Amino acid sequence: MEIGISTFPTDYSIDIAVLAKKAEELGYDSIWLAEHPILPVDSKTPWPGSEDGKIPKKYADTADPFVALGRASAVTEKLLLGTGICLVPERNPLVLAKEVATLDMYSKGRFLFGIGAGWLREETEIMGGDFPHRWTQTREAVMAMKELWTTVESEYHGKYYDFPPVYSFPMPTQRPHPPIYLGGHAKNVFKRIVSWGNAWMPNRITPKEIEEGRKQIETLCAESGRDPKEIGITVYGVAADRELLKDFESAGAERAVVSIESVAEHEALENLEEIAGKLL
Repeated sequence: MEIGISTFPTDYSIDIAVLAKKAEELGYDSIWLAEHPILPVDSKTPWPGSEDGKIPKKYADTADPFVALGRASAVTEKLLLGTGICLVPERNPLVLAKEVATLDMYSKGRFLFGIGAGWLREETEIMGGDFPHRWTQTREAVMAMKELWTTVESEYHGKYYDFPPVYSFPMPTQRPHPPIYLGGHAKNVFKRIVSWGNAWMPNRITPKEIEEGRKQIETLCAESGRDPKEIGITVYGVAADRELLKDFESAGAERAVVSIESVAEHEALENLEEIAGKLL
């Protein structure tokens, strides 16, 4: 099983370039960065990651993932670079397609496009997203970006995005485009993955749920004529527990991503090496 790391890069935590370089040296296969362009001061939506619903401070403090991954790409050669996750309804797909392609070009085809539709209603709406229909909007954005990534004169006509033929370069190094990892546990996630995605990337999940999800993916692939081997599973935000990771691997996951806290260099590198000693 491949092991990746995730973190929230901030102005008080380790330089992402230092973290990425050390991660590659230690044998991690990937680094994943989250996204929150803004965090509303007055928000009534509870954070789903805790019982009290309080949103961690690092969510407001995190840097832009594409700029940070670009910095990481410059000091690494093999480390895969992922968004975990990019909030697609909060971005314009014409601009986002270029950012994805540019990062993929400069990293020589190492970008993994982890996407989601968001859970924080107030943030989505401030950024121009249609929260009740955010997955419909996300699908449209992805379809538009696929046109931009694969055709010279690209156009798209939908409800949320509508543009005439345009030029959008560079093309991604990975063809036809970087793999699209769908996060979350929404009831239609497997249909979306089989229809227009490349991998499933859930968090806060058990090996049994991974096994059940893999079976659903295989069933949908059989119905649609798609090869289930084309669809990967990356488990996000797991504990650094070797036995647990073995269970996830047996259930059908090929990668696990563990978290590195947003702390200063010395502590972050110690954490990175400690996890590597347990898992790599």
